[in-house]
Amino acid sequence: MWRSPAHHLYSWVLSLETVRQHFPRTALFTDDEGARLLIDQLGLEFDEVSTELNALAQHDAGWWALGKVWTYRAQSEPFIHFDNDAFLWNPLPDLLTSAPLIAQNPDSFVPGYSYYEPEVLEQIVSEGGQIWLPAEWVWYRSVGLQQHGISCGIFGGNRLDFIQHYSDQAIKMIEHPANQAGWSLMKDKFNHNILFEQYLLGACIEYHQRHRTSPFRDIEIRYMFESFDEAFDQDRAEQMGYTHLIAGAKGNPDIAARLEQRVKRDYPAHYERCLLASSATHAAAGN
Repeated sequence: MWRSPAHHLYSWVLSLETVRQHFPRTALFTDDEGARLLIDQLGLEFDEVSTELNALAQHDAGWWALGKVWTYRAQSEPFIHFDNDAFLWNPLPDLLTSAPLIAQNPDSFVPGYSYYEPEVLEQIVSEGGQIWLPAEWVWYRSVGLQQHGISCGIFGGNRLDFIQHYSDQAIKMIEHPANQAGWSLMKDKFNHNILFEQYLLGACIEYHQRHRTSPFRDIEIRYMFESFDEAFDQDRAEQMGYTHLIAGAKGNPDIAARLEQRVKRDYPAHYERCLLASSATHAAAGN
């Protein structure tokens, strides 16, 4: 959780302003409410703004990663998506920008001993009486390979056909009628979002690389960092010029102070807008 609503907004400012230094065009995919906040109130300057995510108005807000996957599927040209808590200080090397797929890092784990819990999701959904899972997921769970998700603080690439296939499977998993009774039994969906976004992505890559008849058998992914530990090694992150504030980092008082000071110093007009927007949100919540 962010240390305050204002810090969440500061992160939006710094993420956009660092990323746009290295790319000729930026785009925001959001809904009407997000556009009012980020464009009208904060004055963020994207080259393109889409309210494509209005389509998710009737979906369960507990699936916070659905907007990301929906955005991946909506792209019609090669792209790189950055989370709003990711900051890019240096340009990405050509090896990454030219990649079929690019992501932050692989995230290996042992089932039963990780915050990735595909077995828990399957058990809960099955209690609803039915379950539908993508073929890639079912295969990946059955073949005994080292399990891994793919951290998507940054994600994209040039193989839109594969990205759209993977996104379709993720969205179908959430929307499939067979899963709805099971989803209703899931009291806390928060930690399971990484399964249909990050775990399924890893499953899709492994599956299609190993099936000779697949149209995606030649799919390749390149990473900014070769492991989770490397991604959060301070020296390596500084070398790559990339910061991603995950989990407890958002509430860390020292990091929060540095974030606020950076935005106040470098983007003073946006800083004032963040204060006004967060104050207005707080006042509205209190009424």
